[in-house]
Amino acid sequence: MTQRIPIVENILNANDRLAEENRARLEAAGVFSINIIASPGAGKTSLIEQTLPRLKDKLRVATVDGDIATSLDSDRAAAAGAGAAIQINTGGDCHLDAVMLRGALDQLDLTQFDLLIVENVGNLICPANFKLGTHKTVLVASIPEGDDKPYKYPGTYRGVDALIVNKIDLLPYIPFKMDYFQRGVRALNPNVAAFPLSCVTGEGLDAWINWLTQHATHNMI
Repeated sequence: MTQRIPIVENILNANDRLAEENRARLEAAGVFSINIIASPGAGKTSLIEQTLPRLKDKLRVATVDGDIATSLDSDRAAAAGAGAAIQINTGGDCHLDAVMLRGALDQLDLTQFDLLIVENVGNLICPANFKLGTHKTVLVASIPEGDDKPYKYPGTYRGVDALIVNKIDLLPYIPFKMDYFQRGVRALNPNVAAFPLSCVTGEGLDAWINWLTQHATHNMI
């Protein structure tokens, strides 16, 4: 048991070094990248499906989809218009890591893309601890999950750059206290860019697309 902390630190340090290499590789190619994390069912893939068509005439987009098994998510991304959709099956691991992303980058001609969207494995704990080398981390929360998630997963909410609050079309039907949720978010991450939206109705998606486009375009200058 006395070796547990040093071993974990060594793993994370090695991962961080590889993440820096991934970032340098993306920046050399002029590719802006985001890492989308969420619990299962929050709407990561649905967000990607709604995002890709809206970027069609603005950015060239590739996706990397992480899951324990199947190619369902990458198939959906490809159908929604991704220029390339790479599937990573972790075989049981609850997160992507920098090594896995490096393998996906090896399969892409990065000079052909402006934006890389990484969909991490559905989990609110593990993905927050493993850097990938992406520029921004985006957390997707959803109304059915409940309004207590910032309080129960502070480490995850504290470390993200943007917060999607998905499924707002369900607010009339689910007891979700938005003020309570937002207080928890602000206490942990007062400067996070927040986007309440619905992937079903399309409400709120324009603000998200504008944020993503501005960051990706700035990276290309």
